[in-house]
Amino acid sequence: MRVVPARAALAWRLRRHGLAPRPAGGSPAAVAERLCGLHAQVMSSADLSLLARLGDHHPGALPQALWHDRTLVKLWAARGTLHLLPAASLPTWLGALGTLRKFGNNGHPDTERICEAVATALHHRVLTRRELSAEVGRLTGSPRLGSWVASSWGSDLKAASFRGLLCFTDSGFTSPEHWLGPHARPAPAPKSLRSVVRLFLRSYGPTIPGQLTRWWLGPPRDRLGRSLLATVEEETTPVRFAGHEAVVLTADLAELTEADEPSSCRLLPAFDPWVLGMPRAEPFIDPRHLPQVFRPAGRIAPVLLTDGRVTGTWTHHVTSRRTTVELAPFASVSAAVRRAMTTEAERLAAHLGSALELRWHQP
Repeated sequence: MRVVPARAALAWRLRRHGLAPRPAGGSPAAVAERLCGLHAQVMSSADLSLLARLGDHHPGALPQALWHDRTLVKLWAARGTLHLLPAASLPTWLGALGTLRKFGNNGHPDTERICEAVATALHHRVLTRRELSAEVGRLTGSPRLGSWVASSWGSDLKAASFRGLLCFTDSGFTSPEHWLGPHARPAPAPKSLRSVVRLFLRSYGPTIPGQLTRWWLGPPRDRLGRSLLATVEEETTPVRFAGHEAVVLTADLAELTEADEPSSCRLLPAFDPWVLGMPRAEPFIDPRHLPQVFRPAGRIAPVLLTDGRVTGTWTHHVTSRRTTVELAPFASVSAAVRRAMTTEAERLAAHLGSALELRWHQP
């Protein structure tokens, strides 16, 4: 079995993510396509994930792509969390998401009633959450079900999202078909699921089963991961990576194993796709630092990424005049890394339209 060196895997994945080098061109939709969506529980994090990967990203680019050009679409997706997905491949994503039997999409009678009501309520209409809640209550004859829809967690709307019945607009909710056109209907499930697994392997390989299911569902279940990887078995090659048996797309194997030494310093925001899709182990992160990154209540900290390794955390605070960035590396950093991270912090402050105040915390 071929062994994939850690340095090669990190360099290849950095290139696939647009993190080394950072391309001058590109678009938010293209980045979302490569990364299997942008995590959007916190919209500012999605914007900063783009900033880390696009050389000419400007503050208005994300809302333009999402609400005006509609090349991105916002809905509940992997792990039952909000994502920005590329509109062009939304049918594939909906076909795959429809196979999830979690996050409320489990055939419960109340779920079915809510989904039927949501489909009717949003047919060629845009409704606020309050209006949608009232409509679901009216259509089902159940104020209780209407109140579930009003929940800020949105858990009872996830099933509708997975089925292609609901997406976000700049003022509320509508159906993807109304927002994007009739081409936004879900594609056939088996083919769609294979396509999503293939997309994941293209940017997050070498992939081990638990890594895939942690990204798709949350819990790192190897058995489910193996069944997902089996859908593309004829397109993959088993490899040895970081002491584990993993798989890569056969078409990527030569490029992956020959990738150059990784070289980049980036500030990745909270919930960045790199962190969400990586194994929680070497060579990506020293396991001793997992609690500093993966925090209680599902929070994922912003991280310093040095040559593909998570090497610290950071925070920022913005006022009308100043962006204060505080960097907390896990260990002492070289002068070169310090300069590179300073440049990234300056770029962040310029994007946010204010002067930089940079603070380093000693490890």
